[in-house]
Amino acid sequence: ASLDIYPFRLGFRLSPGVLFYNQNQLTAGAAVPGGSTFTLNGTTYYSATANSATGATPVNGNAALGLNTTKPAFTITAGWGNMIPRTHHWSVPVELGVAVIGAPTVKVNLGGWACYDQAQTECANIAGNNPIGNAVQSNLAAQVAKWTTDLNSLKTFPILSVGVAYSFHVR
Repeated sequence: ASLDIYPFRLGFRLSPGVLFYNQNQLTAGAAVPGGSTFTLNGTTYYSATANSATGATPVNGNAALGLNTTKPAFTITAGWGNMIPRTHHWSVPVELGVAVIGAPTVKVNLGGWACYDQAQTECANIAGNNPIGNAVQSNLAAQVAKWTTDLNSLKTFPILSVGVAYSFHVR
């Protein structure tokens, strides 16, 4: 929702507003094949090979990048053109601005078994309370913190709108 203000009584306008619902988001899933490496916060681990005797499963996970989809956000745009032109039939309104949505959130969950060595002699469940699981979770938290810092520039979201309008001039 926005309010168009024409400060110079010409085609130029300023439009402050509020973005009530932002449907932009990103989700992803990952699977690390058994025996393959993955790195968290500079530490390399090995994904366990599936083993029904020990219950080991390869590392898998999911991630979500949240862009404050339910919080209202302030918007400001500037544009040219009018959707209902007074003198011509056709108009091409253009608008450019930003929505201030706030800092994004990053959530990552990992499951499965990780190993310290390629021979898989030191492996454990990532979700368990054990030295390997605790190390993986600690490095995952540090990695997520780095990603969150890297994505802080997404506090503002660009807005670009181009339209085509036709007025029948029916009075």
